[in-house]
Amino acid sequence: MENENRGLRDMTVGSPARHIFLFALPLLLGSFLQQLYNMVDSWVVGNYVGDAALAAVGVGFPVIFMFTSLFMGIANGGTVVIAQYYGAGKLDRVRDAVDTIYTTFLVSAIPVTILALLLVKPLLFLLRVDEAAYHEAWVYLMIVCAGLVGTIGYNTNAGILNGIGNSRTTLLFLAVAAGLNIALDLILVLCAGMGVAGVALGTIISQTFSWLFGLLYINRKYPQIAIHPFCFRFDKTLFRQVLGIGLPAGFQMSLVSIGVMTVMSKVNTFGTAYTAAYNVGNKLDSMAFLAVQALTNSVTAFVGQNVGAKKPERVRQGVRMTVTATVVWCLLMTVVLLVWSDRLFHLFSPEAAVAEAGNYYIRAIMPPYALFGVMYILNGAMRGAGESVFPMTVTILSMIVLRVPAVYYLANHFGPAYMFYGFGIGWIGGFVLCVTYYLSGRWKKRGSLADETS
Repeated sequence: MENENRGLRDMTVGSPARHIFLFALPLLLGSFLQQLYNMVDSWVVGNYVGDAALAAVGVGFPVIFMFTSLFMGIANGGTVVIAQYYGAGKLDRVRDAVDTIYTTFLVSAIPVTILALLLVKPLLFLLRVDEAAYHEAWVYLMIVCAGLVGTIGYNTNAGILNGIGNSRTTLLFLAVAAGLNIALDLILVLCAGMGVAGVALGTIISQTFSWLFGLLYINRKYPQIAIHPFCFRFDKTLFRQVLGIGLPAGFQMSLVSIGVMTVMSKVNTFGTAYTAAYNVGNKLDSMAFLAVQALTNSVTAFVGQNVGAKKPERVRQGVRMTVTATVVWCLLMTVVLLVWSDRLFHLFSPEAAVAEAGNYYIRAIMPPYALFGVMYILNGAMRGAGESVFPMTVTILSMIVLRVPAVYYLANHFGPAYMFYGFGIGWIGGFVLCVTYYLSGRWKKRGSLADETS
């Protein structure tokens, strides 16, 4: 049962649907807040700075995601390891895992930040950023890369809390970041006139504050998992388990971000309007996908705890329910975005060319959206059971090997209005492989990480 005093959720007993939805709800609200302040960034620069600035912010997203993805993968691996030990009742190993994860983060964060700063110019060159947006993209990326430690720290805190079934506290951290970011956008851009530099500063200040606030809050409210950042306690066995799941996930996200940048490189060749439309379209797409992401994180923690507790029937029940909810949600969002896309794009840019290009994007990606959602859920469930290689493989195949060549082929032979249909080609291939592998049951063979020798 859920421990209301400590904010922890034992998902190994009680209704699977209740646990998954109640765990997912704070994640959904938190992700909504995160997307909200990202969309406020785009709205502010699109309406008060210009389309070049809007394009610059859009260029920055996949680059930043690439640099943080390794740590997001490690946080995901930490969620699974902590969930399985928590489900098995081995709280001492949960404590050891928290210390090991934080030690890894602190040792690695600064070198990754330096590497990111050094790679900004080469990446902008490879992305073939339009000359009108180049300088602002460079300014935005240099500032945000300098503050990567805040983003990485927040994701580390969230991964630890998700493993023990606590998603409500993560929502609090995001609420703090969202409120501060929106306020700083209005002050630094509208009042101080700092343009994209103000948006970037608002982002890193809010995320760093959210990370540090989260660190203090966890230590005060949840002493059983108190984080001691500089204790440098490190367990090699737990580190191998976290990396065994986290590295494939992080590697997958890094490659996917490279795939996104490769697609963006092609989009950028068609001018600032297409770049700006792709940026806004991604944000609308991401907003629609929030519920799927929340359900995926929820089912990962649910599967992890029940694998640790050796309750396979609960795993099956939880996955079936989550897949059904995902399909219903994706179909609903498909209808909403197809009907409202033109009005939504005009919220971010008054230019008719941006809305026209954005409508091409929405009409292409939304019909097969439910297939992508199901693939995402099943990958999350298998990762919760400790299977990390197949989700990485099928995602790379879907998002890079199939999608990128399809986008380039369609753009070169049929024009930019058709290139976004390449997304669906990748999703269909990934869906077929993912469902086939899941139904084969091979992902169940790993067993519980908590059974391994400590």
